[in-house]
Amino acid sequence: MIPGMNPRMMKQAMKKMGIQQVEIDDAEQVIIKCATREIIIDSPQVSRVNAMGQDTFQVVGEYSEHELDSTPEINEDDVKTVMDQTGVSEEKAKEAIDAAEGDLAKAIMDLSE
Repeated sequence: MIPGMNPRMMKQAMKKMGIQQVEIDDAEQVIIKCATREIIIDSPQVSRVNAMGQDTFQVVGEYSEHELDSTPEINEDDVKTVMDQTGVSEEKAKEAIDAAEGDLAKAIMDLSE
């Protein structure tokens, strides 16, 4: 809002410019997922603004950030596959999968060299 401007006049001006604003009253949480972290906004105030056919969301509230765990999950089938293809021990297979960041083909190629 523009300081000192009547909210009713502001709505009329926005309508003349083709801008519509809708409050989203039932939003409980907004999560923004990034490559290495999540930004979480609990109990947010959310507005959707449509200007010239494009929607923009405005989110207001307290937020927190959480780092994402990028360690790949290694399951027993993956370990068995690497062991069968390379003939290495279970421990070496797990180490190779971890070093290859979960890429089984790369783990097998690294162990075969």
